Amino acid sequence: MGYYSYYTYGLPTFLVIVIALYLLFTGSGEAFNVGRFLEESSPYAWGATGIGLCIGLSVLGAGWGIFVTGASILGGGIIGIVYSAKLAPISSAELYTPQNYFTGFALFWGGLTVGACNLLCGVCVGVTGSTAALADAADPDLFVKILVVEVFGSILGLFGLIVGLLMTGNAGDFQAASHVAGSAAKAVVSPFVH
Repeated sequence: MGYYSYYTYGLPTFLVIVIALYLLFTGSGEAFNVGRFLEESSPYAWGATGIGLCIGLSVLGAGWGIFVTGASILGGGIIGIVYSAKLAPISSAELYTPQNYFTGFALFWGGLTVGACNLLCGVCVGVTGSTAALADAADPDLFVKILVVEVFGSILGLFGLIVGLLMTGNAGDFQAASHVAGSAAKAVVSPFVH
C-alpha cells in the first residue's frame, strides 16, 4: 500500500517541484508563469468550464447516490441554466475586460463549488441510504434516526448551491468593451494574446 500511494501522489508532486525549481534556477523561471496562463486564457472558457463542472459533477453525484437526492439534480440542472444565461457571444477582440475576467472566474469557481458539493451530497446520501435500508431491515425503530443523518447529507448540496449563488451573484453578463459604462473599463488586451 505504501509504494502504491507514493507512486500515485508523491512521484508526480516531486516531479513538478523538481521541474519548477530547475526552470527557476536556470534563469527560465518565466516559462513557469501562472499569471501569464491566466492572462492568456479566455474568460469565456473559464465560465464555460465552470458551467460544465457544475452540471457534470452534480450529475455524477446524483448517479452515485442512486438518484436519492433532489439537491444534486437541482444544483446541476437549474444552477447550470442560471450560470449559462450569463454567456453571450462576443468577439475575441472585445472579450478581455476586467469585468469579463471577473465573470469568467466567478462562473468557474461557482460551478466547481456547486458541482463538488453536489458530488459529495450524492455520495453521502447514497452511502447513508444503503445503510438506512440495512438498519431498517434489522431494527425498524432506527429509521427516523438514520433519516435525520441522511438529511444532513442532503444539506451539503444545498449549502454548495447557496455558496455558488453568492459567488456568482455579483458577476454580470459577458459584455463587449464598447458596451461597458465608464472610461476605465476599456478592453485590456494582454500582450500574450494573439
